[in-house]
Amino acid sequence: MDQNDIEPEFIDARVHPRGSLENLSQHEIEKLLDSGRGGLYPLFRKCALAVLNSGANTDDAREIFDRYRDFDIRIMRQPWGIRLEMHHAPATAFVDGQMIQGIKEHLFAVLRDVVFTSNEILAGGRFDLADSGAITNAVFHILRNARLLDYKARPNLVVCWGGHSIGGEEYKYSKRVGYELGLRGLDVCTGCGPGAMKGPMKGATIGHAKQRIDHGRYIGITEPGIIAAEPPNPIVNQLVIMPDIEKRLEAFVRFAHGIVVFPGGAGTAEEILYLLGILLDPANRDQPFPVVLTGPRASGAYFDHIRRFIHGTLGEQALQRLNIIIDDPAEVGRHMVHGIEAVREFRRQRRDAYNYNWLLAIQSEFQHPFHVTHESMRALALGRDQPVHELAANLRRAFSGIVTGNVKEHGIQAIDRDGPYELAGDAHIMQLLDELLAAFVSQGRMKLPGSVYRPVYRLVA
Repeated sequence: MDQNDIEPEFIDARVHPRGSLENLSQHEIEKLLDSGRGGLYPLFRKCALAVLNSGANTDDAREIFDRYRDFDIRIMRQPWGIRLEMHHAPATAFVDGQMIQGIKEHLFAVLRDVVFTSNEILAGGRFDLADSGAITNAVFHILRNARLLDYKARPNLVVCWGGHSIGGEEYKYSKRVGYELGLRGLDVCTGCGPGAMKGPMKGATIGHAKQRIDHGRYIGITEPGIIAAEPPNPIVNQLVIMPDIEKRLEAFVRFAHGIVVFPGGAGTAEEILYLLGILLDPANRDQPFPVVLTGPRASGAYFDHIRRFIHGTLGEQALQRLNIIIDDPAEVGRHMVHGIEAVREFRRQRRDAYNYNWLLAIQSEFQHPFHVTHESMRALALGRDQPVHELAANLRRAFSGIVTGNVKEHGIQAIDRDGPYELAGDAHIMQLLDELLAAFVSQGRMKLPGSVYRPVYRLVA
């Protein structure tokens, strides 16, 4: 190969917005370029680098930021609006010197959400984020600003959760499920990363194509703390960046008409516990909400561990809110269609919106950000002397902390500095937690294949 034919690893480029956010105020530009306290530049740079790194085979945010430590992005005024100038950007985001269109859309979605969240949600004074109702309203406004709520038709959105580090057989299965959803005219929303977040979207595109559905929605919802470890996959055609994991989770459950959960690790367990904590709230007893846990036959052991953990910690009533379907993608599709019709009828009778579930009660313990530190993890109440939905909330926080230590930059640094997080609670709950986490590690569900997992937690009875 000629030396001139070797693809460069880095590139300098100028990019112009197309279709959104062509204009920014002087104040917004100053905040975006400010690296100091209160400035948005560090956040904008991190999220921009993440979307430019789409397709990278790593889930270590520190590795990405180190490799592209010289990456710089600047906003420049010009007579017809703004442009972005980038130095030392990942060359994989470009073809023949031009940025790939899907990545360009994701980049400007980052710009849109960083600006809107800062100005309208955090600093605007419109939302008292100590108030539960105001948080729900803020989530709605972020989704509306991203135009995710523009869809005006019958409910058809399935949120798919699952691990970013699943194996080949489970990934193929997630594509088959997505295909069955697409054949039935259902759209897909995921956490937007690789693995079980990409597979259903990929399958749905084929199902939609066969049904001549031209405007399928492949929606990705992420947040700044995890976006570098799970960059948006290229199928996502609508991307939104929520301010934190709790608002991301609330966006999922208020936006969804049904949820499918594939095998995963700590992050997937966090999502299951969040959802169960909400559905177990007596205020939501009558809410129809189809939830399916599914995977290929080879994943049976995974679901056995999940079932045993949920039954042992949250009880039989929690299992009754879940449907486990093994190795039958078509049945998953049929179950979702039937369940979503019940959701439609429930909301129609109560005159609730089809595109945002206002009637779902979400208590404040599921809404306020959990700041993961060694002290906050050790202080979690993981005992039976509390209502079951509150135990679910604290178990969810425990898994959130493990995710932080696994893939988030500040969590990785904290583990390097101070050692593993400690979790303490009832002996029986600790035993169940130990068994589940050990299963995740042995099945390779904590990191991408080929990575060596270093435990970020220690259990104390």
